[in-house]
Amino acid sequence: MATVSQWVEGARPRTLPAAVAPVLVGTGAAYALHAGSAAYALIALLVSLALQVGVNYANDYSDGIRGTDFDRLGPVRLVGQRLASPRDVKIAAMICFASAALFGLALVALSAAWVMLPIGAAAIAAAWYYTGGRRPYGYSGLGEVFVFVFFGLVATLGTTYTQALSLSAVSIAGAVGIGALATAILVANNLRDIPTDLSHGKRTLAVRLGQRRTRGLYAALLLVALASVLAVGAIHPSALVALLSFVLAVPLLRRVLGGAQGKDLIPALSGTGRLELAYGALLAIGLMASPHLG
Repeated sequence: MATVSQWVEGARPRTLPAAVAPVLVGTGAAYALHAGSAAYALIALLVSLALQVGVNYANDYSDGIRGTDFDRLGPVRLVGQRLASPRDVKIAAMICFASAALFGLALVALSAAWVMLPIGAAAIAAAWYYTGGRRPYGYSGLGEVFVFVFFGLVATLGTTYTQALSLSAVSIAGAVGIGALATAILVANNLRDIPTDLSHGKRTLAVRLGQRRTRGLYAALLLVALASVLAVGAIHPSALVALLSFVLAVPLLRRVLGGAQGKDLIPALSGTGRLELAYGALLAIGLMASPHLG
């Protein structure tokens, strides 16, 4: 039976910046529109965190019952390492998804952003079918698309919309940057797992692209995030403070482009999460400050 610490590790806390950063940037964009709400931001954060933990447990369950997690590097695999029963991990995932749905319903009702209801339902369905169901799209090279859309565009723009009931060029550019970095986390993860995914027939995008092109994709995603900051900064110069976060990108690019493999890529995975969190926090600060700077 898994211990509490193993359940916490199984939730993959190193991936949580991908849940926090979009809410920060979306809220910053709402404040730039003079419509920010700390209360709505908190509820959006609960939705995002519940969805992130839910997808992590769902992946643990689905990969575990398919046998693709038995010899994988990285964090604890509750099912793959036989620390918890598949049933218990599936229940944990469903509890998280139900929590995300309830918090999301509350946010939509309070903000009257009813258009977010079907979008939220789609996000939960996409979270499950990433590795769940008969034809999981994560096994077909489409996982990066899901992450970019739902943990980038939807999470960021949804946060802005529930607070401001409108969007802006700034919120869209910020969402693209956040989506690029969230996707880079998955790319680093899948780059590390190419050998085991190949042996289990899991055709992730990294498997399809191969080592060299996957490393190039990682660098390209960081460049997209950089360009997004410059685009936001052209409208709100105070947002250029987010450029400071790219100090964290230098050692990550050295590691990924330098040919690190296997466990040597684990620091790149966690480091990209820290980069996204710093990026999101600094961009949000810059956007929140912009109405007070003229």
